[in-house]
Formats: sequence, structure tokens, C-alpha cells
Amino acid sequence: MSSWWKSAVVYQIYPRSFADSNGDGVGDLPGVESRLDHLSDLGVDVVWLSPVYVSPQADNGYDIADYQAIDPMFGTLDDFDRLLAAVHERGIKLVMDLVVNHTSDEHPWFVSSRDGGPDGPHREWYWWHPPREGFAAGSPGAEPTNWESFFSGPAWMLDEASGEYYLHLFDRKQPDLNWENPQVRHAVYAMMRWWLDRGVDGFRMDVINLVSKVLPLRDGAPNGHGALGDGSPLYTTGPRVHEYLQEMHREVFDRYPGRELLTVGETPGVTLEEAIAFTDPNRREVDMVFQFEHVGLDHGPSGKFDPVPLDLLDLKASLGRWQAGLGSVGWNSLYWDNHDQPRVVSRFGDDGRYWRESATALATLLHLHRGTPYVYQGEELGMTNAPFASIADVQDVEALGFYGQQVAFGHDPEVLLEGIRAMGRDNARTPVQWSAGPGAGFTTGTPWLAVNPNATWLNADAQRDDPESVLSHYRRLIALRHAEPVVADGDFTMLVPDHPHVYAYARELDGDRLVVVVNVSSDEQEVALADLVPPGAALGDVVLANLPPVGGEGTTPTPDPGAVVRLRPWEARVNLSR
Repeated sequence: MSSWWKSAVVYQIYPRSFADSNGDGVGDLPGVESRLDHLSDLGVDVVWLSPVYVSPQADNGYDIADYQAIDPMFGTLDDFDRLLAAVHERGIKLVMDLVVNHTSDEHPWFVSSRDGGPDGPHREWYWWHPPREGFAAGSPGAEPTNWESFFSGPAWMLDEASGEYYLHLFDRKQPDLNWENPQVRHAVYAMMRWWLDRGVDGFRMDVINLVSKVLPLRDGAPNGHGALGDGSPLYTTGPRVHEYLQEMHREVFDRYPGRELLTVGETPGVTLEEAIAFTDPNRREVDMVFQFEHVGLDHGPSGKFDPVPLDLLDLKASLGRWQAGLGSVGWNSLYWDNHDQPRVVSRFGDDGRYWRESATALATLLHLHRGTPYVYQGEELGMTNAPFASIADVQDVEALGFYGQQVAFGHDPEVLLEGIRAMGRDNARTPVQWSAGPGAGFTTGTPWLAVNPNATWLNADAQRDDPESVLSHYRRLIALRHAEPVVADGDFTMLVPDHPHVYAYARELDGDRLVVVVNVSSDEQEVALADLVPPGAALGDVVLANLPPVGGEGTTPTPDPGAVVRLRPWEARVNLSR
């Protein structure tokens, strides 16, 4: 029997930017509750809520100071309970963000770890190390390893009181937990059970494949950033990560038989072979993983802030490999956007002349693969990247760290800003555009991050009752997944793999054949019908399209072996034959 989440669609809410109920410019839980009818109307099955826990907000909530309390900026536990009940009343599940590779440096565990000194009760809950042998604490190169943090600079921070360093793969206010310590793991499992007892339906696990480090900790290869090195081979999908996840399953999820829970692991740098191990249901680790290969295809020689145009053949090769590799064992997560990625219509589409067409084409291309689709807030409206005028408009800690480091290295600030405009995480974090009014209907106050100026025409109110809108297309796309078992359970075959501008594939199950054909360009394209259907077969009825039919198009009852399918710019068509 197919698992329920194979036909489900998940909607990610970044609460800070979703809806503000009290006019302070920051989204909150009552605001989320006020917009749940939008999600019901869209047809989604699961809401993934980005962190709402108590946090000093060094990394917008991914630095948690109390795992069992709601940050006052978002509301209270009572607000959360009301939201959870309201979500469940609509037949939607709610998944929490589990951030346990690291905590905030203001978490009581870390405060005790630091202030209790080397012999304190929580010292071994984090990665504390003395300076490198032969170096005085605080001197250049004294860090225990040469690892660079994800947010630039060394991954070690000196505590002057003890003369030792603590590890932080991300911001210095995000110290890594030491999962080698069983006390850490069981404290995490107890916290997870507390949320499941409260009624939540699972977890999205932030960078979960970083929790196991290769011991002893050691230097990585030089990475060209001064004396810093790349430690990722020494902490990505480390030697005990599968052991830890299996233990988590036993200690947490196995205690809730009969509950339809969802577990998804965010796994940067994961290989296809590793993903099979994470998601093989017989191993009892996670239901699916987020992998990053396809969203790295437009990263240039200098990384994500040095973008290059997407080569569609690279995308086919990447997504095709994952479709084939997780075809019989495991499961894919399907996404373009999330809180860490720029807006896909600006990134891979055409957010000018063909904004609506490319937004709907890219959605169609993604959603009908084998896997569980994720919609990030505003993606269903075709929200675009934001026009940040200067670095002063940018708030993201990753972008600011990169900018400061690269300016210090002598790089052109304007070139750096251009890369941040294209790829920075703030693009995903501008407030959701609900209306054309002040604050885009997000807030009656001053929003924490400026609203995109195009909210005057690009907003939910303008699209809600328009059958041709991006929003309406997403509704139809989600409904198709729910209605046709072939979308959830069908086999996958890539078609026209060498076509540089058309992405096409077939899904087949029990005699049903779904064919998805998408023109990923701003020019007309052609595909031979014979490349889309077996000899003598028909393409079938059009069950979804993002453009109105031309002439007599719609079905192909008598296929002509020499026929050609002509596609207008950014046209997407889905045909079903039975």
C-alpha cells in the first residue's frame, strides 16, 4: 500500500514573513491561523512550520535557546495549540522544524557548558577543544582545526575564560551539539516526544546529516579562503549518522504506532547512494531527504554568489539520476524554493515578459516527478526575487558574512551585490504578498524586511478568482496529484533527454500513462510525437496545461508517426492516456 505522503503536498511557512496579526512588522502564529483558508483552498496536505522557538534570532530562529517554548515575537504556546487545532480541523498535518545539529549560545545547555568550565556538567554536550598544540589561545591559526564555517570565517570561537574553543559550523552563536554524548541524544529525543505528545505530525530535520563528525577532529583541505580549509568531508554524513537516526526512530517514532507521522531530513552534500540508505523504509531512518544537487547547478566557479545560467541538460541529468536511483527504494523530496533559496521564477524562469508562463511551467515540470512536492510560501503566487538597492537592504547573516569577507579580499562590492541579489536568502524572506494595499496585506506596521514593490500587482487577492492565475494553476496541479495514482506511484522515464530546451518525461502505472512536456525557454520549440509515445500509441487527453489550446489541440486520437508537438514559450502540457 502506498504511504500517505506519496500523494501529499507540503507547504512551507516561514512565520516571520507569512502574516502579521499585531502590526509589529513580524509574522506570528495568529497571523498564520488567519490565513489557513488560503492553504485549504490550495489543497495542501501538510504545513511545515519553520522555527518558532525562543531564539535570539542570530539566524532567524535557526539558533534555538529553548526547544519547548514559543518566542514571544511569534506568540505563545496557547497560540500554537490553537493553530495546531485549526490546521487539524482542515484535515492538514503540521510538521515542526527540528534544529539539533546546533543550539543557540543562549540555550541553558550551552550557558552551563561554557560557564561551568572544563569540568562542568554540560561541557561534553558541545565540541570544546584547547588551542592547536604549540599555539597560544587567540593567536592566528590556534583554532583546533582549519574548518571554515558555512557563514564565512573560522568554525571555532574562543572562550577567553577557559582558554578553549567551541565548534560552530554555522554562526558563532550556533554552537554544535556533541552527538557522541548519549545524554545529548536522549535529551533531543525527549524533546521530540514532547512535541509529538502535543499533537504535531512529524519533523523536518535541519542539516541532520552533519551531526556525526569524523574523530579525531582534524584539518580539511585548503579551500582558497586564506588559511581556512574545507572540513565538509569530515562532518557530512559522518560515520555514526545512520546509527543515530535509527536510534531516534526507536526512541521516538516507534512509540507512536498508528500515527501518520512525516520525517524529512535536510542533508546537504548527500550522495544518491547515501540518500538510498537514509530513505530505505527497511532501515527505519527518515521518509525522505532534501538533497541539493539540482539547486547547485547554477553555482559558478566561486560558489553560489557567482551564478551561471542553468543548462537544462544538467538539470535533466541530475533530476533523472535521483528519479532512477530512488525509484525502487527510498523517496524524493521535490522542491525549487525554500527559506534558503532564491525565487525559482527569477532564478530559472523569466520573471519579466513570461512571468506567469514560466512560473506555471516550472511548477508543472517539478510536481509531477516521483516524490513529494514542497511549495514554499508565495511560490504558488509566482513571487519573484527582490530588488535590493544596496547591501544596507540585506539582513541575511550568510550574505553579509560573504560580502564582508570578499570585500576584505579586495573584490568589487557591486559585483558581490549582484550575486547576492540573484542568490541571497533574503529573496525568499520578503513578506508574502496578500494584497495590493499597504504592507501587501502582510502587516499594518513596518515590515521587518521590505515588501517587494511588485506586490501592487503580484498578490493573492489579484489571483484568487482568476482561473488563469499562477495560484489557480497550482490548485489544479495539486488536485491532479490527489486524483491520479500514477502521479504518486508511477514509474518514471525521461523523454527527449538530449533536447536542450524541452523537459519531458512519462509516468506509468497499471496501464495509465502520464506525459509531461515543458518548454523551458522563451522561444518556440518542437518535439517529435514519436519521441513522446510508443509506436502506434496516442498521447492522450490534455489533463493540465498552462496555456489555452491552439486550434484543435487537446487530444491525439490518431497519432501520425511524423507528427510534431509544437510548444509556445514556457508552455507546459500534461497528457493522460489509459
